[in-house]
Amino acid sequence: MRVDLHGSPQTMLATLYAKALDAGAPDSVLNDTWARDIVDRIDYDWSSTTITTRNAPSVTLRSAHFDFWTEQFLAAHPRAVVVHLGCGLDSRFLRVQPGDGVDWYDVDYPQVAALRERFYPVRPGNHVVAASVTDPAWLADIPNDRPALVIGEGLTMYLREADGVALLRRVVDRFPSGELQFDAFNWLGIKAQWSNAVVRRSGSTLYWAINGPEDILESVPGTRLLQWVPVFESDVFDRLPGVYRMMGAVMNRIPGARTMSQFHRYAF
Repeated sequence: MRVDLHGSPQTMLATLYAKALDAGAPDSVLNDTWARDIVDRIDYDWSSTTITTRNAPSVTLRSAHFDFWTEQFLAAHPRAVVVHLGCGLDSRFLRVQPGDGVDWYDVDYPQVAALRERFYPVRPGNHVVAASVTDPAWLADIPNDRPALVIGEGLTMYLREADGVALLRRVVDRFPSGELQFDAFNWLGIKAQWSNAVVRRSGSTLYWAINGPEDILESVPGTRLLQWVPVFESDVFDRLPGVYRMMGAVMNRIPGARTMSQFHRYAF
C-alpha cells in the first residue's frame, strides 16, 4: 500500500519505522510487533525517514516512558477515559492493554485516522477520532463523566503556543479530573530544529517552546505538577544501549541541552 503524507503527519512514519526497527532488535525496548507488521505492509522509501538502528532508541525511549505513566494512571483509574492526541500509527492501546472499563480515543487528522482503521483491528473500547487536535468541536463528543488521561506524545512542539494552551485549557475544563502527559522541547530544541532531519525532510516547522513546568502552570489554570523529567534523566534510559547512556550523561552537563527535551505530567 502506498502512503502519501506531508508535513507533520509525515513524521509519524519515522516514528513508526523506529519502533519497527526496535521490534527486531535482540534488546528491544518496546517489542512493538504491530509497528513491524504495518511497515511491512506499506510501500514507502523508509530510508527517507533518516531513522536507523542507531537513532531508533531516541523514539522508543519516549514511547516506553509514556507507556509506563499510562499504566500507572490506569492502575489507579480502571474506568477512565484516555485521549491520545496526535496518535499517528502508535499501538499504545494494544501495548498497555487497558481493562474493559476504559474508553480510549485515538485522535488524529482524517488521513491518519483512515490509516489506523485500515491497519489496526477493531477492539472494544478503542475509538478513532478523525480530527485535528486543535479543532474544538471533537472534544464535545468525548464522555466527561470519569477521570481522563490526555496524552500528547511528540505533539506540543508542532503546535503554535496559543493553539496548544487553548487545547490544554479545553481539556481541563471538559473533564472532572485527570492527568495531562506530554513531552516538549525548550527554546534550544525549537531553535535547533534545522538539525532534526525528520522534521526538515517532512517540511514541518516546530513552534512551541516549553522551558519548564512554570510555562504550563501559569498558562493552564487548574493544573498541578506531578512529574517533570528531562529526557536524559528518564528511568527508561537505563534500558537503552550504552552509547545513549553516555550521551545522556554528557548532555546533562550542558546548560540548555539538559532540558532540551522533557516529559511533563500534571494532575487537574
